[in-house]
Amino acid sequence: MLSAIHQEFEAPEELRDSIKCFWYNSRDYGEQLSSFEVMPDGYAEIIFHFGDGCSIPHEGNVEELPSPFMMGLLNQPVVFHAKNRLEIIGIRCFPWVVFDLLGLLPGKSENGVYLFEHPVARLQTSLKEQILAGRIDDAILEVKQCFVDIRSQVPVDSMLFKAGVALKKTKGSIPVNQIAAAAHTTVRTLERKFKQSSGHTVKDVSGLMRFEQVRNHLWLYPESNIAGLAQELGYTDQSHLSREFKRYTGVTPAAFARETRKRKQIMNSDFVAFIQA
Repeated sequence: MLSAIHQEFEAPEELRDSIKCFWYNSRDYGEQLSSFEVMPDGYAEIIFHFGDGCSIPHEGNVEELPSPFMMGLLNQPVVFHAKNRLEIIGIRCFPWVVFDLLGLLPGKSENGVYLFEHPVARLQTSLKEQILAGRIDDAILEVKQCFVDIRSQVPVDSMLFKAGVALKKTKGSIPVNQIAAAAHTTVRTLERKFKQSSGHTVKDVSGLMRFEQVRNHLWLYPESNIAGLAQELGYTDQSHLSREFKRYTGVTPAAFARETRKRKQIMNSDFVAFIQA
């Protein structure tokens, strides 16, 4: 099996209020259908995929996903299936702007996966040609330009922009009333606008952003002191961190750290599972 290849590409200045980054990932899963797990984080991802397909369990079957599809915010890990080579171009978006960016309303999702119709899907054929030819940089440039064009036609909601700045600056470790103050609005108005734009509450998003910091830290440094990490990231105590972590992953942070140490002994340190830190 080939090791994973992962590259991240900075978003142009005019997209940084909406998009965290663009990324490319490639992995060979072998001839048999394999599964991989995607853990929650604080972003929504627009996913273009190439190869023998990407699928998800649905009502007892394995259902192939179209390209592109969207991964919304997750509240628990989601299992995907793939075989042979799977190549992905991802657009990592801030969840409070992704639906406005695409001109869509938050709808129902299947395990956090949204299927949507949008002119951006027309990129699939061209991107596939670039990917097959190994021109990853050209494919990313094409996606970037497409989203620059889309973003230029979408008005900025200054309230959500200011709220997003506060969330990003503190990585989710900020009370809702302070986010509202930073956005020059009331908590009630902020919650309503946030729910309309992302399908989630401010608390949902800030909780995921904070959890993501813990997950990333334990992946990089599995020997970390969890009590110290709880204090550093603004949790009430270690028990609070452990409850939140288990809520999103189904395991305690200590168990996750132990499993990470085992994985790192048998996998390359650049191993990625679909969506990166």
